[in-house]
Amino acid sequence: MNNNNETKGIWKVIGASSLGTLIEWYDFYIFGSLAVVIANQFFPKTNPTAALLSTLATFAAGFIVRPFGALVFGRLGDLVGRKYTFLLTLVLMGGSTFAIGCIPSYESIGFLAPILVLILRLIQGLALGGEYGGAATYVAEHSPAHRRGFFTSWIQTTATLGLFISLGVILLTRHFLDVDPAKSIAKFNDWGWRIPFLISILLVVVSIYIRLKMAESPLYEKLKSEGKTSVNPLKESFGNKANLKMVLLALFGATMGQGVVWYTGQFYAQSFIENVCKVEFDQSRTILIWGILFATPFFVIFASLSDKIGRKWIMLSGMFLAVISYNYLFTNLYQIADVKTKTEVLAKKEIKTNLTAIANSTDFIRKTITKTTFTDGMTMLQTQTDTAYAIPGKATIKPLIAISKTLASNDYWKMVGIVFLLILYVTLVYGPIAAFLVELFPTKIRYTSMSLPYHIGNGVFGGLTPFIATLLTTIYTDNKIVGLMYPIIIATICMIIGAIYISNKIDPAVDR
Repeated sequence: MNNNNETKGIWKVIGASSLGTLIEWYDFYIFGSLAVVIANQFFPKTNPTAALLSTLATFAAGFIVRPFGALVFGRLGDLVGRKYTFLLTLVLMGGSTFAIGCIPSYESIGFLAPILVLILRLIQGLALGGEYGGAATYVAEHSPAHRRGFFTSWIQTTATLGLFISLGVILLTRHFLDVDPAKSIAKFNDWGWRIPFLISILLVVVSIYIRLKMAESPLYEKLKSEGKTSVNPLKESFGNKANLKMVLLALFGATMGQGVVWYTGQFYAQSFIENVCKVEFDQSRTILIWGILFATPFFVIFASLSDKIGRKWIMLSGMFLAVISYNYLFTNLYQIADVKTKTEVLAKKEIKTNLTAIANSTDFIRKTITKTTFTDGMTMLQTQTDTAYAIPGKATIKPLIAISKTLASNDYWKMVGIVFLLILYVTLVYGPIAAFLVELFPTKIRYTSMSLPYHIGNGVFGGLTPFIATLLTTIYTDNKIVGLMYPIIIATICMIIGAIYISNKIDPAVDR
């Protein structure tokens, strides 16, 4: 078969598969991108740290159930086909995302609000557990063996691009709400945050229309016509010792480390810049957007390279670079925004105090905003909210203090450079992994077999990264980068297992 025939229609397949997967990632990650805002909407506001941790835990819950989605939809995909299975996952994901945008706030319906959010996140997790394996398998089964890494890499870009689009939609929504920045922020935090959730339904409708026109995978159709499809994909995947061994090797030698590198380099990086470095909302997100924009082509570059030299060492090199440099890179992120390294311009210091009367009381809510300018151009806004009592000596409540820093141009681009490196590691571990996984398992049980280790590695080990890392920083408050202990340990274990037990030889099991 010549190359023209081998690749006939492949770009249409990639486009249709990637668009749907991109939308699913957008739907899934819009929640994490708005973690701080959602914490104020669906959880009690009395303890902002606890509310943020609760939101991150709810975010992580969507990851924890992804392996169950992999089992349910993987089995369905191996029994009835790839096309209709990941069409169903798209509908579930889109409907859940739209519904989150409709849930009333905690102030309106109390604890029912976080419960509903949790249920919808679980549905999202189940749906995503079935989506990725189907899309990667579908593209791989249309691809010629010698270019499988290259063609499946386009599916690999969708996770990062989904995050990219979620960040872009959030920023555009926030800026279009009002020309006055202060009013725009207030409107976005009040109700505007719902817009990115609600518009996802339009994207889903477009993707469903496109996917309905797709044909079934030719390899799966061939098996079906020959009567060789699996009768019991779960039993054949995990009851067979040889296949179970490959499932475990895929998990502990590849996807576990890949998962923590992915979520550290993107989600925890954003959380660290916003919540630890205290960089203001827009900058914390555009830093990540630029990093993603510059690094995304490397998904295709490294995956294409894996077609020539094998998948193993490319993936393990990404884990190795992460392990040896995470502490250094995140320390630099912190130091770039650390006021202890800067000199204040005392003449430019501004302090404003506003008093708002408390209903049926002689007391006031006092908000003190202090603007500090530094010689390098960075500015810092510190907002302290407390109560001004009419009766002197009345017992005081600990004030709430919010800090927001706006970086100077030079420091801003330094952070972009560091985030670019973090995402470059992601492209090393993630670019080749779809081709690596599909090549491990035979066609009739591939959807089930590859989906489970992928979603345990990414959903459980990777998805828990922002929550565990943030939790560690609240326990060990003096160590700003203590949260990195978790991804470094997991990536190290995975790197050692992968180096010893994974073969670098490309085994075209996809053709079986």
